[in-house]
Amino acid sequence: MKTLVAVSLSVFVVAAVAAPAFAGSCPKLVAEINAMSSNRLDATAYSARQKAAQADKLHKEGKHPDSEKVAKEALASLGKKM
Repeated sequence: MKTLVAVSLSVFVVAAVAAPAFAGSCPKLVAEINAMSSNRLDATAYSARQKAAQADKLHKEGKHPDSEKVAKEALASLGKKM
């Protein structure tokens, strides 16, 4: 029983510590998208800026994995290799 409690507590602590770490990458990715697309006027850059806004919205809603996925798609469309 003690082992089960210890394992459960460990999993909870790791999840609590890891969540903010993932949350911090969303704004950095959005900023990178905006920087890469700021001096471009083509449709790809426009789409990337829209995806950056969507990623930012998802980040603010606490949906960090979704936010990161959308942001990485936008960066890929701008030519950044991930």
